[in-house]
Amino acid sequence: MELRTLLFEQGGPQHTEATLAISLERALALGIRQVVVASSHGDTARQAHALFAPHGIRVCAVTLCHGWEHLGWCMAPETRHELEELGIVVLTGIHALGDGVGSAFSDKYGGRAVEEVVRDVLYRFCQGMKVAVECLLMAADAGFLDMDAEVISIAGSGSGADTAIVCKPAYPRTVLELEIREMLAKPRIP
Repeated sequence: MELRTLLFEQGGPQHTEATLAISLERALALGIRQVVVASSHGDTARQAHALFAPHGIRVCAVTLCHGWEHLGWCMAPETRHELEELGIVVLTGIHALGDGVGSAFSDKYGGRAVEEVVRDVLYRFCQGMKVAVECLLMAADAGFLDMDAEVISIAGSGSGADTAIVCKPAYPRTVLELEIREMLAKPRIP
């Protein structure tokens, strides 16, 4: 099998269109009907929906949890409402790979929670890989995903999208069953 993978020299939002395009191409080739996309402020979710919805592919936008609101990283309620009106499922929840109770103890006492170790390993690929896996786990745990079907998860480095993977999904509690089957796009330099 030959697979076309986009490898961007650097990450960033300028790769969003290409990342979404290769994701749609692969979704259609594999018959994938579900896509998870990281979207802090709604822009990437809107773009993904415009591309995937005409093909009957469901889009779930995963946003940052409210613990990051003080940094301005959270989706505004009116944006969430607008996306939901379009038919996009918008999910906000605790991060599957850190920033939960375990992180509070790591911050205070040192050491690392298992979730933080997994997070740091995924960062070796790129920021988008960590976010794509995390969003997929969160969408699975929220009941959005058909767990018997492959899913494409799309994320980026800060904003936009520059990373896309095809996966057999898993829940956070069954993360060892997660299979990253294909890398469709990623930055070369994380």
